[in-house]
Amino acid sequence: MAPHYSWPSDRAVAEVRQIVSNMAGVTKEEVRIAASPYRICPLGAHIDHQGGTVSAMTLDMGILLGFVPSRSSEVLLMSGDFEGQVRFRVDEIQQPTQTTTENGNARKDSSELQEQCKWGRYARGAIYALQSRGHKLSKGIIGLISDGDGLNSVGLSSSAAAGIAYLMAFEHANNLAISPTENIEYDRLIENEYLGLKNGIMDQSAILLSSHGCLLCMNCKTKDYSLIQRPKVQEYKNGQLKGTKILVALSGLKGALTSNPGYNGRVAECQKAAQVLLEASGDFTGEPILSNVKPEVYETHKCKLDSNLAKRAEHYFSENMRVAKGVEAWAKGNLKEFGELVSASGRSSIQNYECGAEPLIQLYEILLRAPGVLGARFSGAGFRGCCIAFVEADLADEAAAFVEREYPKAQPSLAREMELHGQTSVFICESGDCARVI
Repeated sequence: MAPHYSWPSDRAVAEVRQIVSNMAGVTKEEVRIAASPYRICPLGAHIDHQGGTVSAMTLDMGILLGFVPSRSSEVLLMSGDFEGQVRFRVDEIQQPTQTTTENGNARKDSSELQEQCKWGRYARGAIYALQSRGHKLSKGIIGLISDGDGLNSVGLSSSAAAGIAYLMAFEHANNLAISPTENIEYDRLIENEYLGLKNGIMDQSAILLSSHGCLLCMNCKTKDYSLIQRPKVQEYKNGQLKGTKILVALSGLKGALTSNPGYNGRVAECQKAAQVLLEASGDFTGEPILSNVKPEVYETHKCKLDSNLAKRAEHYFSENMRVAKGVEAWAKGNLKEFGELVSASGRSSIQNYECGAEPLIQLYEILLRAPGVLGARFSGAGFRGCCIAFVEADLADEAAAFVEREYPKAQPSLAREMELHGQTSVFICESGDCARVI
C-alpha cells in the first residue's frame, strides 16, 4: 500500500528547514526532517505494560525535528516550544536520570539536574538507548524540534514521538540502519530505563508501525502485530457514504507522567494482582504480569483480590476482550459497535482503573453527548491531557463546536487558561502514517 502523507504540510517543513539552515550555515536542501506523529489508543488502555493486546493509530499531526549532522560529536538543539538550548556530545556516557546511592535513596546527578527537568532529556535519552545496545556514535546533530500545535504533554504520547524523532535523527547522522522494531525497543529504553516510567510499548509501536486508515493491533507480550484496514465500503447514512473523523479535545491539564506517582502506582497494582492470582493457582515462578494469568484462573481466584486489585484485574481482562471485539468490528466496518466499545473502555478506565481526573471525566461525558460521536475515551494515561472521539465526518464541525461551548461551563478556569495562551481546544483529525525521515 502506497504511503499517504497528509502531514506534515509543505509549509511546516519549509519553515523548520529555513531555521535549521540558518542555525547550521547550510542550504535548506541539506536539512532533513524527522516527522514523528502523535498516536491514539482507541482500545487497549493501560494493558500494554501487562503484556495485553492493544489497538492504536497515529494522527495527521505530531513532532518535527529538522536536523543536519554536525561536523563533530557536538549536539546543538533548539525548540520551537520551549526556551533555551541543549548542548552535549554524543560520545559522552549517558546515565539514567534516576540513580541510586549506596543507602538506596534516589537522587539525580547534580550536574544535569536543571537540564533533565527540561525538554533536552529526550535527546540525551536517545543517546543512552543507542549506547546501551553497543552503538558508538561519532556525529552529533544541529537541529530544531517543534510541535506547531502546542500538544506537548496532553496525552497523545508526545514523549514517545520526541524520543523516536531523536533516535531517527542520530541514526541518520551516523549512517545506522535500524529497523522500526529495533527502535521500538530503543524508545522503550528511553522511557523505562532513562526516564523511569513503567509504561509498555504501545506508544512506540503505534508511531513506528502505523499506516493511514489502518488499526494497528499488537500483542504486547509476543510483539506480534497486524494492520487492520477498514473495508472500502462503509456504513451508509441517508444513502450517503459515512466517513469518520477523529476529535481531539483538550482538558487543559498538562504534566509529565514521570512526575505523577499515580501512573507507576497503577502498574504496581496490576503486578500485585497478577502475583496473587498466579500464586493462588500454584504458580510461584511466573512473571507477575496479568497476561501470564489465564482467564479461567482469573475467574476462579478473583475473589482472593482486595477491592483495588480486583478493579485493576477486571479492567485488564475486560479490556482485552474489548480489543478483540473492536478489531473484528473495525474489520467489518461496523463503526457503531466499534464506537460503543471505545466508550466502554473509557468507562472502565474511570471505574476500574480509576485514572480519570475530574476535568477529563467531564470532557469524556460531554463528548458522549456531542452530535455524531460514535465513541470516546481518554487519550494517554488519564492523569492529564485530552479525550479522543470517533465522529461521523459530516458532523465533526458541529461536534467540535458543541465541546467548545460545553466544556468551559464545566471547567471555566482551565478553558480560560487555554484561551489566554491561544491554545486550540478541539482538533479535527484523521489517521496518519508512521514516523519517517524526509
